[in-house]
Amino acid sequence: MSDSQPHHAHPNAELLLSATKGFDYLFSNDIVSAREHFKQRDDPFHLMGLGVCAFLEAALGMESGLMAEATRCLSLSEAGTRKHMRNPKPRDLSHHSRFHHGLEWEILNADAVVLLGLTQALSESYMGYLQCIAHSKFTKLYKTVFPQGLPQPPNFDPTTTVALSPSSARITVSPSMPAALHHKPSLKSLNSESSTSSAASAATIPAPVAPAPAIRPGGFFSRWVGTASTPTLLIQSDSHVVPDGPVEDLIVAGSAFGFGLFNLVFSLLPKKIQGLVGFLGFKHDRKLALQALSLSATKHDVHGVFAGLVLMTYHGVVLLLSGYQANEAKILAEYQVIVDKIATRYPEGALWILNRAKIMRMSYDAEGAILVLQSGLKDVRKHSFAQADMLLIFELAGADAFIRITELNSWSHGTYYFIAAGCYYSLGNFEKAQSLLDAIPDLIDKKKISGKDLPTEVFIKKKLAFYKEKHLRRTGSEQNLIQSVKISPADVWNNHARISPSIAQAHIDILSSLTPPLEASSPTSGSRRGVKSPLSPRSKTSLSSLRIEDDLDTLDELAVRALLLGINYRTIKEFEVSRGFLNEALDYQNAVKVSTWVGGVAAFELAVLDLKEAEEGDPRPGIDRSLASTSSDTSASSSSTTSLTINADATDEVDGYMSNPISEEERKGVWKEALKCASANLEAALNLATSSVDLSSRLDSRIVMLRDEIATKKDMLGLDF
Repeated sequence: MSDSQPHHAHPNAELLLSATKGFDYLFSNDIVSAREHFKQRDDPFHLMGLGVCAFLEAALGMESGLMAEATRCLSLSEAGTRKHMRNPKPRDLSHHSRFHHGLEWEILNADAVVLLGLTQALSESYMGYLQCIAHSKFTKLYKTVFPQGLPQPPNFDPTTTVALSPSSARITVSPSMPAALHHKPSLKSLNSESSTSSAASAATIPAPVAPAPAIRPGGFFSRWVGTASTPTLLIQSDSHVVPDGPVEDLIVAGSAFGFGLFNLVFSLLPKKIQGLVGFLGFKHDRKLALQALSLSATKHDVHGVFAGLVLMTYHGVVLLLSGYQANEAKILAEYQVIVDKIATRYPEGALWILNRAKIMRMSYDAEGAILVLQSGLKDVRKHSFAQADMLLIFELAGADAFIRITELNSWSHGTYYFIAAGCYYSLGNFEKAQSLLDAIPDLIDKKKISGKDLPTEVFIKKKLAFYKEKHLRRTGSEQNLIQSVKISPADVWNNHARISPSIAQAHIDILSSLTPPLEASSPTSGSRRGVKSPLSPRSKTSLSSLRIEDDLDTLDELAVRALLLGINYRTIKEFEVSRGFLNEALDYQNAVKVSTWVGGVAAFELAVLDLKEAEEGDPRPGIDRSLASTSSDTSASSSSTTSLTINADATDEVDGYMSNPISEEERKGVWKEALKCASANLEAALNLATSSVDLSSRLDSRIVMLRDEIATKKDMLGLDF
């Protein structure tokens, strides 16, 4: 393209940049200013902004009253985009893009359809689930924008945007916006002037990595959405294509985000739901989904921020719930880079403060996490996004914090009260704990979704009934039942995998002090690796041998104690003792009356134990970690901004190998046995997580995540079985 030829801005660039300023307010925790800014115009971009504001308030706070407003704004945006999609390209249009005319409206339309579906799903409308047809929209858009697949990720720079060369199958990278348009820290950037000019392309990226997983021709939805071949980009010749601007950035980031989000969500669905999705004709590829989200997150478009948020959430959930990570160092490093990048642009945003604290907690720096959260809440009155601030309070997770949350949102106050009661119980304030338990039944009855109790509330009602029955049996009264509660309700909800050894030991001491006393030899004498059949005979302790004066006078309580002891002993790396207690908990499966969830969780925790024990005995796991980092699916781990100290452990482990040699064949043999046993235990856990078991969907999701980690470890070791 000649240097003398003038650059013409995209006709929709000004609208997009204006709407982006509204999102700047939103991401900086000022939802009031964001809404006021979006209300100034009624085009699809600004209507989408209003819809997103209402949706986030409704979703984060479970505020059903805001669902209607979100639906109204999103419906108007969706209708507006459809109108623009039908408009022909003006003959006098001076702007020439590498994408066909109106593609930005297709991206925005797909966004609106997805958010409408999620809004309706949150309202318990089955129409929301039918909106999964939007997956086909994003698959089509993905093939349009990336006809050769995604570019190789390792050399991405956060200030660049992907560009498909019109003259070849190669993919180039060019700056997405001039410096004047780059987001600056804090709200000061909102007054900066905008420009739609862009610099010329600068670098070249290697060949693409993967095509999109298509909708299967035999799928149920295929007759609706078709199975057309990969579309071709409608682009001009080299001499008439101008460098990328904000609209092109939206197209790249938006298509990658939507495609990645749908594939990631589908890949995390429980197996039974995945089977239904497969029947409807959809396939998923989590590896490709994470690559697409990582690409989107490098952009300065609004979709890039949301992609970063999705990746943060995913990394945080995996670190918290999977129990074991094949390459924890890599996950933490990538998590850190994403948070740093967005927090630099929006330092006041509660969502980024939240994730900074989560990284510290996942890195076993609980004190540092608490300080970050407390600092984020100091200026809470300056922010208007109460639902986002509520997440900081929830993460802080003190007894008073859970009560305060009920003032900020309307979701299941009964659940918050139950957790708070457990916290007060652990603090020794039994009077306050009792008052909260007494208030729960009315709170649950006041609010139901579609006339049904939430899964957590079903669990809580069973626990309250269990407490009442026990107290009545022991005292002849249901009053002041907290006296008969011996295992804190908070312990059942807590995840012990990320606590410090000292806290784990404190839990062990409390649980071990309860009667009937533990038999010193019983946990370890039955220690064994492998699957424990649900039909195996239960532990020596029987109902007839329990005394009413014992702290724990039911098999349900003994099962819960054994499970919690097994988890905490694993945390302090007493693996043999841990295995004994977890097997004991599994032995009670056919004897428990209320705590039917214990067996499945025990089998899951045994799988985690298999992997943790193998990792602890591996003299050189750091070698695998370094190899995995070089073949990372994303570029985040290679960033120089990462300041974690986690890599030091890998060096120590390699040094340890030098003084404790083991052949690679022996090492792989140990891991092969551990991975096989873990997989078998997960299969047992899945068989026990039936629909009649409380919170079974949560366990199902954990099983899916841990299976992925097992697959990753097999790849790292080069094992195939």
